[in-house]
Amino acid sequence: MQQASSPETTDWRSFRPPSGLAGAAFWLALWFCLLFALRLIPGALGTFFTVIQIFVGIALVIVAIPLTWRLVRRHMLWSLRNKLVLTYLLIGLAPAVLFVTLVLLSAYVATGQFAIHLAETRMQAELNQMNGENGHRAEQVARLLDGRQVLAPAPLVDWTGGLNVPRTRLRPETSAYVNGAPVALGTSRGKTPLGLPPWATELPGGEFQGLVLDGEDPYLVAVHQQRLNDGRMLSMVSSLAVDDTLMDIVAEGLGRSQLFVERLGNGDASDAGKNAAANRRREAKKGTRESAIVGGVEPKGVNVADVQVHFLSTVAMTDWDTGKPDSFPIKVDSRPSLLYRQLFGGSLGGIVTSAYRIGLIVLCILFALIELLALWMAIRLSRTITASVADLYDATQRIDKGELDHRIGVQRTDQLAELSRSFNKMTGSLQRLLVEQKEKERLQNEISIAQEVQANLFPHQMNGLGRLELHGVCRPARSVSGDYYDFLVFHEEARNGNGRRETGVGIALGDISGKGISAALLMATLHSAVRAYRFASEELVYSESSIAGLMASRDERGGDCDELFQSPGRILSLLNRHLYRSTQPEKYATLFLAHYDADSSMLTYSNAGQLPPLVLGRHGDVRRLDKGGTVVGLMDGMRYDEDRFQMQPGDILVAYSDGVTEPENDFGEFGEERLLEVVSRYRDQPLHVISSQVMQALDAWIGADEQPDDITLVLARQT
Repeated sequence: MQQASSPETTDWRSFRPPSGLAGAAFWLALWFCLLFALRLIPGALGTFFTVIQIFVGIALVIVAIPLTWRLVRRHMLWSLRNKLVLTYLLIGLAPAVLFVTLVLLSAYVATGQFAIHLAETRMQAELNQMNGENGHRAEQVARLLDGRQVLAPAPLVDWTGGLNVPRTRLRPETSAYVNGAPVALGTSRGKTPLGLPPWATELPGGEFQGLVLDGEDPYLVAVHQQRLNDGRMLSMVSSLAVDDTLMDIVAEGLGRSQLFVERLGNGDASDAGKNAAANRRREAKKGTRESAIVGGVEPKGVNVADVQVHFLSTVAMTDWDTGKPDSFPIKVDSRPSLLYRQLFGGSLGGIVTSAYRIGLIVLCILFALIELLALWMAIRLSRTITASVADLYDATQRIDKGELDHRIGVQRTDQLAELSRSFNKMTGSLQRLLVEQKEKERLQNEISIAQEVQANLFPHQMNGLGRLELHGVCRPARSVSGDYYDFLVFHEEARNGNGRRETGVGIALGDISGKGISAALLMATLHSAVRAYRFASEELVYSESSIAGLMASRDERGGDCDELFQSPGRILSLLNRHLYRSTQPEKYATLFLAHYDADSSMLTYSNAGQLPPLVLGRHGDVRRLDKGGTVVGLMDGMRYDEDRFQMQPGDILVAYSDGVTEPENDFGEFGEERLLEVVSRYRDQPLHVISSQVMQALDAWIGADEQPDDITLVLARQT
């Protein structure tokens, strides 16, 4: 026994209340239950706990709504099958519920309107009967007063005959007026409207009938007017008090009808105060008389579907004192079965009606069978969908574990089967993509190595000569560049024997045809060839022994010679022959070569198809360096012209590739003019600042578009 109870004790002791939103709901529910017990305490303390329980209950509902939604989403809506069931309910059931609700509401409103219509029709029938009788009386009285017929005045005849029929208990009152003065016709049996108001002395058309309010009492009134031979106006007024007897007649066969003697107003702001005062007086007299006139009895239903219909509307009314229109609220309590009898009457019985009823029941059963069949088909389709999704989910789990050889077994021929086949194809493509990705990573590593190699080919640090500042920058359009620039500084031994001095510098700028790896390889070839000619006449340093030769430094003895580089045209001819014979026919390069002599500031250059560099003078004059020839590597045996000039202090050499001037936007190309404008604006700044401003201007000109070509810029300034 002890061993059996110990696990339960351990589980209870290890219980920990939840935290977060669930913990808030847990503690609020606990407090709610506790307050439910404390509210039973009598007196003010119990009332206090009741109020606290209400606030705790509101907080519990607020917390429970998102918590319930979270639980539904996590546990019920996670499954595709549950989502499909909910979808079917939303698609199929929700419109049906809304449609049925709309039909029921419309039927309720239509039933209530029909009940109100019947009540008003019966009240109007009483008015029409009174109006006919009153017209006949007016004709007789007019004849009597005109002397056309001599009749002795007789009291009104009681036609009820003692019958206990509701309609026979109605006793209309009749009074006559000549030019507004009353004329005695007999003994009044009840209260009638007090006199003939001024607005009714001469009526348009000579007639009036309707519901009126005289003081605080409603009446049905019919008025007929005739002009006597002597010109006087005869007004015959028949009135019937609206009481329970009349409302019984109105509610006969309908249930219960109520007429509320409350002014609603006709929208005129000036009468609002009067109506409110009259209603207050009527409320003050409620102790003596009810404000609602009730007729009929509470209707009883014949079955569950025979619900009670309560409908409120208004009926037109006229103020007897002023003649202004107004309205009374009227309410009818009925049931569809009563209204159905009123609508169809005696046609409810018979074989045909029974046949209709049986047919309707059979139709309902047929619709129920069709609904069950549709539900069964929906379940079958749902299982087909969920099975396919389950297979796809299991396959994704296996693929996530690395089982790329897994395939889904497909036997059907529907769209979900095609989805499974597409998943199998995707898995195979994924295998191939992984292989291609590895190959791509290998190529990317090789490109990275090529980037490092190419970066080492460009000058890393150039302080310039004593009287010439140098700067260069190259920004590839892709991973590697097909543009080329280089600075080759020449030295000689100082005459005093102390080290070496700089005698000049070679400036090279080229652009290889094409882009990418092939252009970068040809660029490296061109770089190597130019460097080879740079060292072509360098003095060879020998040592007496191999070990001493290995330990020797070129900076210690001898020096490089710039005699060959003093003729850029000759070097271009040699490079043209070399590239023509060692590359494909479609490969070529544009190249600008120049030699600057440090002693004389003389610049000798030759241009092989490169965009002509520009020399911007101190006073704004521009020199174009366009002497030379065609591109190198395209045709053999080409010769290149040379030109030379002396650099003046403040002159800036601007050499560039087509990636600087040819980028386009909606306003056209960037162009040489904008390049010179930027250089001129910052010409007194350091060369790296000028280069940075040019790059910023280019980026602004290109915008969000991709850089179209490699950008290379070389600057040299004479100091």
